[in-house]
Amino acid sequence: MKLYYSPGACSLGIHILLEEIGVPFEAIRTVVSDGAAKTPEYLAMNPKAKVPVLIRDNGRVLTELPAIAYYLAATYPEAKLLPADADLAADAMEIVEFLVASVHMQGFARWARPRNFVFDEADVPTVQARGVEIFLEGLNLLDPKLAGREFAVGDHFTVADAALVFIARWAGRADATLPPNVAAHLERMKLRPAVQRAFVTEGLRCDLAPGCDAVLVPSPRRDGLERAESQPGQC
Repeated sequence: MKLYYSPGACSLGIHILLEEIGVPFEAIRTVVSDGAAKTPEYLAMNPKAKVPVLIRDNGRVLTELPAIAYYLAATYPEAKLLPADADLAADAMEIVEFLVASVHMQGFARWARPRNFVFDEADVPTVQARGVEIFLEGLNLLDPKLAGREFAVGDHFTVADAALVFIARWAGRADATLPPNVAAHLERMKLRPAVQRAFVTEGLRCDLAPGCDAVLVPSPRRDGLERAESQPGQC
């Protein structure tokens, strides 16, 4: 498989899932903010001009984070990326959809790309401020659900945890303070070897918890750990 990702973008969630699964894949750096997703070659593959893109082993192209997350969970059930219980699986996908459709696209997108939401340049600061409000409102809705829990849903890591990681780490970019349970969840997830490998590959080492270098685990799919420069990505 091949994953096209932009460092620190929503594709980080899929990157983490692939590392959790542990199967061979190629991570292809595609910095959206540099125009890499608008080249003729990329548009021929994904005319949506965004990440993530997963090229499956059969050569078929799959886009959109919830769809890719579901595909990986269904294809590799041994990784338990979705709970076997239908209610819990639905709960996990509900969190993923809410984070992507509301917290990201209605909230953080207003902060990161405010000119997509305004006609008058003078309105940019207001739109960005509202974006941070929506971003935090969404995370505050989820915060009580994380109280006293190690994972977002059930008793093991799922697609919901991966989505929470990529969303929660954006708070620092917007100078926003995470609600306490979301912040604690992010710190716990950053101690997972698969999360660390994805962060290091994408150049996000500075995000990792203090002392985490001592527990970095080499990826089972390649020799050593790829280093990359950290640049803000966009979905």
